[in-house]
Amino acid sequence: MTENARSGLLALSGGVGGAKLALGLADILPNKQLHIMVNTADDFDHLGLHICPDIDTLLYTLSGQSNEVLGWGLADETWHTMNALERLGGETWFRLGDSDMATHLWRTQALAACGDLQSVTARLARQMGIGCQIYPMSNDPVRTAVFSDEGVLPFQHYFVRRQCEPAVNGFQFEGIETAQSNSEVQALLQAETLSAVVICPSNPFVSIDPILQIQGQWQSISANAAPVIAVSPIVAGLAIKGPAAKMMQELNMPVTALGVAQHYAEQYPGLLDIFVIDSSDAALAPAIRDTGLEVAVRPTIMRSREDKQALARSVLQLAGYATQ
Repeated sequence: MTENARSGLLALSGGVGGAKLALGLADILPNKQLHIMVNTADDFDHLGLHICPDIDTLLYTLSGQSNEVLGWGLADETWHTMNALERLGGETWFRLGDSDMATHLWRTQALAACGDLQSVTARLARQMGIGCQIYPMSNDPVRTAVFSDEGVLPFQHYFVRRQCEPAVNGFQFEGIETAQSNSEVQALLQAETLSAVVICPSNPFVSIDPILQIQGQWQSISANAAPVIAVSPIVAGLAIKGPAAKMMQELNMPVTALGVAQHYAEQYPGLLDIFVIDSSDAALAPAIRDTGLEVAVRPTIMRSREDKQALARSVLQLAGYATQ
């Protein structure tokens, strides 16, 4: 296969942080070249609805509908249903906005008709005007359980209901042993048409690990000839979004980009080719190289649309993509 035949990019994404880089990539790459595989271990059923938080964050971000104030959900949201439910004494700990609820109603009805999360997600993306390809990591259910000082908690109970307050000591992905990787992603990997695989700056433990730990998943990515580039979600000892830094501290790991690099190097030996760290963490580069990874130091904080595009260009250049 000639180098020119390699024109696709596969991104692995969790929620907010991953969606930011995905948006930058979508601004630069033609639709047919961008493929995004999304964590679904956060999915759960609530109020009779099937909810896919990371998929929805990606859909809302790529379609320009995300709520930039809250950092999740839809822009210009209203809360009449939740307020009425609260007056009735119903469960309102997981806040579903009125417009957001339409997504969950549509998905739940569509899943009842066909049972195929891949096709339902693809239809949702088309309905929202998204041109790139979005893949749930599996059509089979995988659910994250959090081992904590309050016992074993379903992920959303830990993350939303308890606001990440319990101290964690481990995670389990229920159903991971039997879940099959998304067949369309496997076909993409086997076709050898990818120029790069990018692990977005998402939580390594509860967003990226579930994707990689599906049977044969990380091995098939590693076997593909495309370089694998990961962007650290930890900058200057802090998580830009979410509980990754708190988790690392409670798991007795270095709360640094080095800690993330060590996690990937130990759990998935030989998978990563390049690890991207923020300019503020440049002093960590030699220690990260000692893990066997090539290191790239770039600005990685994405506050603006231009920041997202700049990081996307940096990643694409590291992969040998020619960008305008």
